[in-house]
Order: sequence, then C-alpha cells, then structure tokens
Amino acid sequence: MKLSNKTLPSLQTTAALPGYDRSQLSAGIVHFGVGGFHRAHQAMYVDRLMNEGKAQDWGIVGMGVMPSDTRMRDVLADSDGLYTLLVKNPDGTTDTRVIGSILDYIYAPDDLDKALEQLASPAIRIVSLTVTEGGYNVNPVTGEFDYDAPIIKADLANQANPRTSFGLISAALRLRRDRGIAPFTVMSCDNIQGNGDVARKMFGAFASAADPEFGDWVRQHVQFPNSMVDRITPVTTDADRNEVSKRFGIEDEWPVVCEDFAQWVLEDAFSAGRPPFEDAGVQLVDDVVPYELMKLRLLNATHQGLCYFGHLAGYRAVHDVARNPLFAQFLLRYMKTEAEPTLQSLPGVDLDAYQHKLIERYSNEYVADTVARLCADSSDRIPKWLVPVVRENLASDGNVELSAAIVASWARYAEGTDENDNPIRVVDRLAEQVQEAAGRQSTDPLAFLRQRDLFGDIVDDERFTRPYTQTLESLHKHGAAMTLENIMSAATSL
Repeated sequence: MKLSNKTLPSLQTTAALPGYDRSQLSAGIVHFGVGGFHRAHQAMYVDRLMNEGKAQDWGIVGMGVMPSDTRMRDVLADSDGLYTLLVKNPDGTTDTRVIGSILDYIYAPDDLDKALEQLASPAIRIVSLTVTEGGYNVNPVTGEFDYDAPIIKADLANQANPRTSFGLISAALRLRRDRGIAPFTVMSCDNIQGNGDVARKMFGAFASAADPEFGDWVRQHVQFPNSMVDRITPVTTDADRNEVSKRFGIEDEWPVVCEDFAQWVLEDAFSAGRPPFEDAGVQLVDDVVPYELMKLRLLNATHQGLCYFGHLAGYRAVHDVARNPLFAQFLLRYMKTEAEPTLQSLPGVDLDAYQHKLIERYSNEYVADTVARLCADSSDRIPKWLVPVVRENLASDGNVELSAAIVASWARYAEGTDENDNPIRVVDRLAEQVQEAAGRQSTDPLAFLRQRDLFGDIVDDERFTRPYTQTLESLHKHGAAMTLENIMSAATSL
C-alpha cells in the first residue's frame, strides 16, 4: 500500500507506525538538507519524542535550494512527508518504523515567498542544517568565508531573490527583526569540528556583506549551538525499496536504511526554546568540542583510511574491508597512535572500547554501506577530518606516518584507475582539480600535496612527505594490500 496520511490507518504491516495524530502537530523546525542522514537521525529523534506525547509543536518542515532537492520534494509530497526507517542490527534482524515528524517540504525556487514566510513564522524556533561540509562556503586554507563563490555573489547582488541557504536564512532573520519576532536558533548537524561556531562565522560574514549593521545583529542575537552527530546511513537502493514492499507491505519511494547505533551530543544553547531532546536520548552538554574531535578524528577519518585502500584492493562493501584483519589493524593503529593523542579529555569515555566498537559497526553487513559512498567528496572531508590531526602531530613532533599513507591512498585513487586499470569515477566537487593533480604524480610525486587550498603547507614538511611518497610509490609498484602489509610490519617493529 502506498504510504500517505490517508493510507496510514489501514496499513497492514509489522512496521511500527506513528503513535500520534499527525493532524494535531505543528511545525517548529525548518531543516535544510533533508536526506538519508537527517531522516535517520534528527527527524527520528523528534519522532521518538512525538511517540511519547511530547514535541507536538516541533514538527519539521524540510527546505531545499539545490536542483538535486527536487526529487526529495516530489517523494515527500507524494507520501505526505512519511517514510520508512529500517534499522539493521548486527544479528541480521531489522527494526522498522514509519517516521511522521516531517510535516511538509518546500523547494524554495518553486515559491520563494512561501519559503521566506515559513522561515519568518513565529512558530519556527529552530532552523537546522545538514548541508555537508562543502555547504558552509569555507575557504579550506584560510578558514574564512568565500565571497568569490558565484552563488554567493549572485545572492549578495540580488538580496530580494535569494537562492542559497545563506541568502534565505539571512532574509528571514531580517524579516523577523523588522517584524519584532525573536530570531530562531541555527542548529548545525554537519560533520564539521565546531559546526555551530563555523555556522556563526559564515552566516555572520554573509549577513555583514549584505549589511554590516545587520551582520552585527546576527552575531549578537542568533544562537548557533555546536553538535556532534553520528549514525551510519548508506545510500538507499532498489533492494531496500523492494524489502520495504515485500516484507512490510509498504510502497515507499525513498525509505532510509541505517545502523542500530545513533549518537547526538548537543550544546544546550537555544534562543527560542527547543524540544526536550534529552528525553529522546540526546546528550545535552556545555561543551561539545571533545565529543566532536572524538567522532571526527576517529570515525570520520577512519572512513577515509578504509575507503581508498579498500577500493584499490578490490573491495566494494565496507563490511568486507572492515572484516579483513589487516585493514582493521591499520585503522586501529591509526586511531591509537595518531588520532587519540590529539583528542581532548573525555571523562567517562573508554576510547579503546569506542575504537573497537567502530570496527564492529563497520563490519555490519546488513547495513550494506558502500566503499564508493565513503570515497565521495574527499576534498571536503580530508581537509577537515584528517589534515588537522596531521598539523597537531607535526606541531607536537607526533606520528604522521599512517595519516600520510591515507592521503597517499586518496592521491592514488584520484588517478582515476584501479590496480587492474578499471576506471574509477571520482565523485567530488573538485574532481577535475584533484584528478589533474593526481595525473602529474608520475613526474612529480608531490603534485597532489601541492594543492595548498586542500593541504596548506604540509607539503613543505619532510616528516610528512617522506612516508607519503613511500606509500604512493608502493601503491604503484605493489598494490594496496601489500603496501598495507609493509606499513603494518614496519609499525609493529617500532
């Protein structure tokens, strides 16, 4: 049966259904970047509260600004915002629930006035973001706002017709200020260290470029809490859609699959109230930074350590890579010797157990995560998740050999062919740039590292370039598996 408000009461399914009357809900959150992760994470937490009879006025309105968002617009319009969440447990069982917390979806280019009025509504008290690392318009070397981006120039030149999240959110905040309505909280849910601080800096920079006085008002009155979010959510496949249809009798064009683990650590800094997130299992804290560093430098960075070596070695499923003891030991050693020394104090957290839990999570075959997903958007990921570890270890005379090997594996992957000369499709906003740099490695082994917009000055430090070039040479001569064997043999002998 097709999923919709009309069919919901008559669904004959073993999937859990919303235990609340959706007609009695009202919107309190607008979310930019509705995708698999948001629906497996934030929307799931809000749905959990609603099933407890709470947060009835904190429904979510999705908002899209990019051409690729039209598919989500159409799918959610067809299902009245409902979708199926399949939680895949390591033992092969599945916990399945229909999520009802998304009430509407607005594609801003369809109706700009509707989008702005929704954002300016007094009922909206949180605007949340999952726009990926590249969505904050940060220059990766300077860390400053990139005023030269064409879409930003267009929004600043035509402020009455915004087309980006920066333009829309700024225009809505200006409307609220002018109408005497309290500003909403801007809540980042992206994998960026200090994501709230980054959002504050970038949105403040945009607002100041539009109007310096308004920029000062944004910095003074708008809250940007930091958060750490975690849940592995692979891309939905036709097999997932078929499973939902055959096992649960639900026709859902875009269900979401995720692992059984979920974590959300959130700074308790909201200007206009919030749902009782703590009742849904969210950790509300004064300082998110230590948790952010733990997750970004252990989980996110090891995803990069796994994916390029794994792809070059012929793996296509994440669980197959993680179950190979050689790869698992490489990732564990990176975490212990290079990432962990850069972390801040985390009282009560067993870092060794956390690291081994990551390998266990990666090994969950039922999640069916793909190596290709982890290899995508590397130019947004490596500079934010791995390069900071390198910089801190170089500054403290720490180890960087395994970090260098990970970067070298990306450089080899970016050449666009695997070890059997099969083509690799490099999915990256800077695909042309990184592939051009990788293509010059045969004559200049440091060509890839010379992308200073990604790596800054680490190309000038022999402590990093020496293991980097050794790994890159070995990948060309011996392949990924033997390269890792040699790296681990050398590391074990130290």
